[in-house]
Amino acid sequence: MALLNKTKMQVAAKATSQRAAFVRAPVVVRAQKHAQEAEVTRRAAIGMLAGVAALAGQVAPSQAGYGDAANVFGKVTNKSGFVPYSGEGFALLLPSKWNPSKEQDFPGTVLRYEDNFDAVNNLTILAQNADKGSIDGYGSPEQFLDKVGYLLGKQTFTGESISEGGFAANRVSAASLLDVSEDTDKKGKKYYKYELLVRSGDGNEGGRHVLVGATVSGGKLWIIKVQAGDKRWFKGTKKEAMGSFNSFTVA
Repeated sequence: MALLNKTKMQVAAKATSQRAAFVRAPVVVRAQKHAQEAEVTRRAAIGMLAGVAALAGQVAPSQAGYGDAANVFGKVTNKSGFVPYSGEGFALLLPSKWNPSKEQDFPGTVLRYEDNFDAVNNLTILAQNADKGSIDGYGSPEQFLDKVGYLLGKQTFTGESISEGGFAANRVSAASLLDVSEDTDKKGKKYYKYELLVRSGDGNEGGRHVLVGATVSGGKLWIIKVQAGDKRWFKGTKKEAMGSFNSFTVA
């Protein structure tokens, strides 16, 4: 009996060892073309404005898919991965795989879309009452950026740290300005544009690429903010983010 039990134990151990051999270990899969790109994408959006006769406040916002299907924007085949969107007083191209979002991150939000794969990639349009007649009235691009710093988030941590994670002492967040520019459309309307990299101590994706654009029209301060995870930025999201950002135009 002792020999039989020993033999059974050896057979069971061998079978367990064979099964273990088939268990798979988890696999971890682990910035001067701006002006040209902006002109191409803006032309597309301006074309949308021309296709909607009563854009400036007389037409209710159209859903992105509606414009394509009903052909109110002209011939649109959506080969570029974008769909046109016309709102009240503004227009832009939206990534075809992004969806509407009901979140209201900031006061004056009139449109918000996010990536259907990862909500860290999103787009927001703001329309706030303007106390200046043009974007120049808010000062230089750098001065204006200081006024809208809330778009980048604010540090909530209070305490002491010593260059933790590469941040300055007692800081756990940082925003780096990668690019700043001024752009003027064919109607003479000036836009301030920024590209930033925002990081925080508790963040992921290596930080956030943030695109901010602003202009004044019709008594409104218009702001577009597009955000994307840094890792995803270099894996294709940059095309979607820049495409929408550069297509944004106001009436």
